[in-house]
Amino acid sequence: MKLLRIGEPGRERPAVLVDGRARDVSGVVRDFDAAFFTEGGLAALRDAIDGDLAAFPEAGDDQRIGPPVARPGQVWCVGVNYRDHAAESSLEVPGEPLIFGKAANTVVGPNDDVRIPPGSVKTDWEVELGVVIGRRARYLSDDEDPLDYVAGVTISNDISEREWQLEHAGQWIKGKSFETFNPLGPWLVTLDEAGELGSLTLELDLNGAPQQRGTTADMVFGVAEIVRYLSRFAVLEPGDLINTGTPAGVGLGMDPQRYLRAGDVVDLRITGLGAQHQRLVPPSSNTKE
Repeated sequence: MKLLRIGEPGRERPAVLVDGRARDVSGVVRDFDAAFFTEGGLAALRDAIDGDLAAFPEAGDDQRIGPPVARPGQVWCVGVNYRDHAAESSLEVPGEPLIFGKAANTVVGPNDDVRIPPGSVKTDWEVELGVVIGRRARYLSDDEDPLDYVAGVTISNDISEREWQLEHAGQWIKGKSFETFNPLGPWLVTLDEAGELGSLTLELDLNGAPQQRGTTADMVFGVAEIVRYLSRFAVLEPGDLINTGTPAGVGLGMDPQRYLRAGDVVDLRITGLGAQHQRLVPPSSNTKE
């Protein structure tokens, strides 16, 4: 299945994409959130759709697409997880996953505007495979399949402010947690439809010019290994998001470096997972919106 959420921020409705058309399933599903995954919502929704697809009305094409899951409890990130990105960043390939996090309220829709932080001159792009947890995972043993705990995969843009990430005591979370810094979606694609996770193509264009061209075959640590590793020191909850790293082609790795400015447009794609389109805009004012 391909799950998506449509509607204005904070008022999104759950839907599924069938034959290229979004079907509103809010009549049987409250939201794609932790409770949905915990209570076996994926299987129940699949049965409902297979039973009577016509019972679910088509949603309009002109509606905003929100993130495909409601706000996650945790956003986990894996750094330096592509060899070519390690090389362009002058970093060593880690011997085990390099883990950090970012604020969960960075997650926005796949086509929402991205706000450049006040004074930032080093805001960067990172197309990534996003993994959403479907079942609580803790201390997974070697004979358990970590993919059994995954609800699906999606496109994630792990926007990064490099000055705050690298020049303020080296604490990466600070460069990752600005508002709008994690466009997600358009769809959460269940593993039976996502294809081989080790051979997906990732692409990102800046103002129409190719920047990132990579494949998950070049990941240092694959999805299953990442989920198992995280479960050894943290409880992964349904709805949690894991950003699995980015291939070469980010602004940090250019010579000279090139970072995002207001007016720029980025487009992202991953095989079978859809596409994103974002416009970079100035920061918001410090007032209630």
